[in-house]
Amino acid sequence: MVDSTPDTSEHEADATRRTPLSRIRIALVTAALVLVVAGIWLLHLSSSWDVRITGLPDHPVTPSAVADGAIQVHGDSAAHIQARVDGKSVPSRAGRGHVEIRPEGLADGKHELQLSVPSVIPVLGDRSVTRQFTVDGKAPQLKTKKSLSSEAFGDPVTVSGKAGGAARVTVAGEAVPLDEAGRFSTEVKQPPATIPVVASDRAGNRTAAEVTVEVTHPGMRAVHMTGHAWTSAQLREPVLRMARQGKIDTIELDIKDESGEIAYDSQVPLANKIGADKGYYDARKVIDRLHDMGVRVVGRLVAFKDPILAEASWKSGHRERVVQTPGGGAYNGGYGQYSFTNFANPVVRQYNIDIAAEAAALGFDDILYDYVRRPDGNIESMRFADLETTPSKSIANFLKQTREQVRGHGAYLGACVFGITVTRPESVGQNIPMMSEHLDYVAPMIYPSHWGPGEYGVANPNQEPYKIVNRSLQDWQKVVQGTGAQVIPWLQDFSLGVAYGPEEVTAQITATRDAGIDSFLLWSAACEYTAEALKPQP
Repeated sequence: MVDSTPDTSEHEADATRRTPLSRIRIALVTAALVLVVAGIWLLHLSSSWDVRITGLPDHPVTPSAVADGAIQVHGDSAAHIQARVDGKSVPSRAGRGHVEIRPEGLADGKHELQLSVPSVIPVLGDRSVTRQFTVDGKAPQLKTKKSLSSEAFGDPVTVSGKAGGAARVTVAGEAVPLDEAGRFSTEVKQPPATIPVVASDRAGNRTAAEVTVEVTHPGMRAVHMTGHAWTSAQLREPVLRMARQGKIDTIELDIKDESGEIAYDSQVPLANKIGADKGYYDARKVIDRLHDMGVRVVGRLVAFKDPILAEASWKSGHRERVVQTPGGGAYNGGYGQYSFTNFANPVVRQYNIDIAAEAAALGFDDILYDYVRRPDGNIESMRFADLETTPSKSIANFLKQTREQVRGHGAYLGACVFGITVTRPESVGQNIPMMSEHLDYVAPMIYPSHWGPGEYGVANPNQEPYKIVNRSLQDWQKVVQGTGAQVIPWLQDFSLGVAYGPEEVTAQITATRDAGIDSFLLWSAACEYTAEALKPQP
């Protein structure tokens, strides 16, 4: 018989032999688990801090900067971040290697950014990062004079003011010191026509102002001469005689006329390319001769009525340089098929500015724009490529651009304007107060023959030159008040409907003087003048 009863002593002996080995195994497994858990925990910790936040300095930031993505999150986990500001979810946008946080509409004051970073182990939960920041949308309060007077071009001026809440102020691009109250004062040598002043705070809020440097125009008693007229001794010598007699002190000589021709040999590349430069006179020699006589020289520059540039542009495929009809054709308006260039086009604008700057460098004392306007007529019948604002604002800005260029050469800037624009500014895009901000003078064409019956209470303006000139100039004096620009009118020395002679021309000059203006320009398309109406001046 076999005994099936287990041998207890043998089992106990086996158990005794296995116990040390089991304990070692358990210890190893436990250690491994600890390492795994610790590794997971460290991975969790490292993943939760795998972000870097930029765009939140230790000083305030502007609401616009925050809304435009100044706050950026970088790191491997950035793409999965959930952002909240003050507990509310905010939009974000992925960029190259980062995420932009874009909270909108934040009020001034303190805010908290909360970023939730996803954990690699869901059961461990997400970790979050918080940052405090302050929003400041209040710009500095900048106070400075709107304009400064200077005796001559290039004389230094002192720009002073106060910038409350500013950390930095620049004048003409140069940083200037501020006292504790935010006051500043600095001398600007060789000042431009317009001096920019910018105040900024630590957040980045900016307040900008412009200080216009006004140099008083010396005035003039002038007559108009075309380039062709100057080459004719029959027309030139009587004008020079009036100058020698002291009856006039200024000659207005055309630079570029209504045909688009430039009367001297211009070096402007586009003028050469389109054949606009004609060389009728030597600008330097003429200016030197007149200056030696004590005569000032004003260069008249017809700006946007330019058939040469218009036709060349149209035929070369640059139709955007030309005023067009709604149907895409070249605008005529009674001026000719290719007549008016587009005042809003950058090439057209720069062409005229280049000619103005060249003429000023040659020695012209003034640059006097003419046809610095859109064509007259219903604006709905015209189209202007590149126009992003109103015609009036575009033209005023063109004058500002020009003034900076000619002022650098020591020349004044004026503009011929329609007489009616004093009360009807949008008729041709000539807003006089707006334009005058960037001019040394306006030259309204207040020819009596050009006014309608009843204007300013004058039944027949052409037959009553004193009344219409005097009354209209009173309006003109008011409309430029505070702009720094003077009024120097064009007066009529030609016959149109009524024969004009010494009496009519004298009446206009007297009316101008009685309106408080001692300057004038006489217009005669034929360049023949009534010398008897002019009295010698000491």
